[in-house]
Amino acid sequence: MHGDIQVDGGVDTRIGTGGRRLASVERSALRVLTPRELEVFGVLPDGEGNRELARRLGIAERTVKAHLTSITRKLGLRSRVEAALLAAEWSDELRADAKELDRP
Repeated sequence: MHGDIQVDGGVDTRIGTGGRRLASVERSALRVLTPRELEVFGVLPDGEGNRELARRLGIAERTVKAHLTSITRKLGLRSRVEAALLAAEWSDELRADAKELDRP
């Protein structure tokens, strides 16, 4: 069974969640995340732990934890796993957003 996620444009995307419904999150909800939170959110699908993410992003491990807590709270998710699933589903869009942030 799959959970539904409502994204912009009314397009339903399905993510396997072991028979449980993933929180309904609209793509536009990402606007509430800071640029650094978006960066952390964008690398979640790579499956690295907090220590590896911290090294990769050049920040402290506790900062990664704080960003993950903030991301899950802001998006109304229940866990890092849900955040990683959502980030994996939106990976193309997240990369595009990151490029937009890098522009002067």
